[in-house]
Formats: sequence, C-alpha cells, structure tokens
Amino acid sequence: MEKKPFLTEAMAQQIIEDVPTPFHVYDEKGIRENVRRINKAFSWNKGFKEYFAVKALPNPVILQILKEEGCGVDCSSLTELMLSEVCGFTGHDIMFSSNQTPVEDMKKAYELGAYINLDDATMVEFLERVAGVPQEIFCRYNPGGTFQLGESEEGFQVMDKPGDAKYGMTEQQMIDSYKKLMQKGAKQFGIHAFLASNTISDAYYPELAAILFRLAVRVQQATGAHISYINLSGGVGIPYRPEQTENDIMAIGEGVRQKFEEILVPAGMGDVAIFSEMGRFTTGPYGALVSTVIHEKHIYKEYIGLDACAANLMRPAMYGAYHHITVLGKENAPCDHKYDVVGGLCENNDKFAVDRMLPKIDIGDILYIHDTGAHGSAMGYNYNGKLHCAEVLLCEDGSHRLIRRAQTPRDYFATLDFLPFMKPLFED
Repeated sequence: MEKKPFLTEAMAQQIIEDVPTPFHVYDEKGIRENVRRINKAFSWNKGFKEYFAVKALPNPVILQILKEEGCGVDCSSLTELMLSEVCGFTGHDIMFSSNQTPVEDMKKAYELGAYINLDDATMVEFLERVAGVPQEIFCRYNPGGTFQLGESEEGFQVMDKPGDAKYGMTEQQMIDSYKKLMQKGAKQFGIHAFLASNTISDAYYPELAAILFRLAVRVQQATGAHISYINLSGGVGIPYRPEQTENDIMAIGEGVRQKFEEILVPAGMGDVAIFSEMGRFTTGPYGALVSTVIHEKHIYKEYIGLDACAANLMRPAMYGAYHHITVLGKENAPCDHKYDVVGGLCENNDKFAVDRMLPKIDIGDILYIHDTGAHGSAMGYNYNGKLHCAEVLLCEDGSHRLIRRAQTPRDYFATLDFLPFMKPLFED
C-alpha cells in the first residue's frame, strides 16, 4: 500500500505556526469515512456496534467524533470510564473489559450500566460482592493453544498464542460461570475473545467469528443461557509497511456474515448482535507524529535527531515496530541516503528508524511519521523528564484545532506540589 501523508508541507507549517513540533495530528475526514465503512460492512447485522478501544486514542474530541458516527467505547480502567462518561457515553454504549480489576473500576462500570465483560471465573463472586450482577453480562473466552493465521512482516503477532495469554476463561469455566450468573439473576449473555493482534488478513475476523459462533452454540446447549451478543473484539490490523496489503473491511464483514449464516442461523441464534473493538483499524492510519529535525550526527552511522522521541511514540522502541517516514516537501526526491532517525532519550532504543533509506535530510526539515492514530500518543510517558506533546485535529474543512495541549514542566511536577521545597517550580 502506498503511504501518502494527509498533510502537505504547507499544511504542516501552518499548524506549526500555532502548535510547535512535536505533535500528533489526526484526520477527522479520514476517521469519519472509515467508521462509516465499518458500519456499512456489518450493516447486515441489526445489532452491530463498534466499541472503539479508548486505550488506542483517549482524546475526548476524537471520542465525541466517534460517538457522532454511532460508535460505543471499550474501556478497561476507571479513568477511561470517567473520560467516556464526560463525552456522553453511558449504559450499553460502554463495554468494560478489564483484568485484575480494582474494586473502584468495577463499581464505576456497574454504576454506568456498562456491559461488563468478566475476564476470569473468580470474577463472578467478585462482581456480586462489590457491585451486583446485572441482567446482561459477558464472559471472555481463551481457547488456549496457538492461533496462527498467515505471517506478520515483523515476524510476530503480539498475541498469537492464546495459551500464553493472561486473558479469558476456558470453555468449561465459561459454562460454569454462565450457570452461576443465571442463578444470580443474569438473563442475557455475551461472548468476547481476542486471539491475535494487528492481523493483515481478511480471513482473521471470519475465522475468529467461526470459533466464537460454534462456542456460542455449545455453551447455549450446555447451559440454556440466552446468548445475545458476540464481541469479536480487535485484531484487524493496518499496513504499517508500504509493501503490506490493506485489509478490505467489506470483505471482512461479508466473511463474518457467511459464518453467521452457516453456524448461528441453523442453531436458531440468528438474533445474536455482533460487536467489534477495532481501535487500531478505526483511527490508526489517520494519525501522524510531526517532528522537526534539530540535529544530525556523522560517526559510524548517519543519525538524524528529532525534537520527538520514544516518549511521544513508544512502539518502535518497545516492539521494534515499523512506522513509515515521509520527509514533507521531499516526497518525490530519491531515497538515496541511509539514516538512523532518533530521539533524545538516554536509551539506545530511542530510534524511529534504523538503516532507513530516505531523501537527503537537512536540519529544519519536517518529518511525518505515519500511522500513529492508535497506540501512539496514548502510550506516551515521562522518562528522562520528557513531556507529552500536543494533539491537533485536522478538521474536515481543512482548518485545524488544538485538542490536547502539550504538557508543561508544571504538569510534570504537579504530583510533588505538596512538598514545601518544590514551591519555586510552581511560582509564575
């Protein structure tokens, strides 16, 4: 897939006049159009709903855009629930999938009327003790073993071995949990599972659907529980590399429909609502990290130093993940220079690219790092005292607006404001 920025150099410079680099920028038009494609792909299912994974991009303006397009939210913590609530999400617009769940988090999910997705059989008693058992509830399934579908360009999929994953229940635990929940007043049940991450294959979701549809039939037969919902969760990936093929969401939706007709309809379960949690697929390609070149270094390798670092985009340092880089204004120049593109952390893995062929780069050039619309800014951190960068929305009309200001030193030191000797840092 050809990697094209949604910003030109002129557009980037216009934003930079208001918001200094580094910053993450998101394409409102691209996000809205993509959500509409998702909804169209699954429009055959009357109860379909995309629950956007808040952890992928926890910005209230983005969440409100997604709400306008009919999405719910997938939350896993107290603060994600709080953020979703102020954005107008309540009740069954929220899916709460958590593990090792604190009491406060579970109470908040229950108070909001969220769908609660239990990660473990022991959570049945925990839920009843700390909050109560709702009439509608989910359980998360882990089939164990290894799930492999195709091969990732990076040599791995983050979760392709469910048997090694900490999430979910065995089938027998699901059956036992449903029976207990029925005894405690639950009336309608959902199944949730996540088997692989960032798959570049139209076959993944249909294959996952087949596994969960067959499970639903078996569980309903074993328990008599009314299975009302099946959540396919996430795992539909994006092509980070130019040579990768983009997933066809229409083909994916059709593949799931065929499995639905083949497995659930004959079992008398044609009323099951399908949910998804495609955070990465929904917003990933529609975000970018924009950074300015501030240094160059010539030793055993050629280094290009940015004003951004791994604290602004962790994935390359943490996973060795590939993010494509465009030098704005030099899109058509030959890529005849080999660089390591790096940030300023005191860690040698703070590298956005290693041995990357790019056009000749000069100090002051603007680099556009692709596909940071999910798990980009959200994974930011403060190591070395680095501050979180701003977030900007490229609006549908071509204008831009700040949707998260950059962190300041005062923000960084805020949790130390009770110490008397720190007061000079808070004086204007």
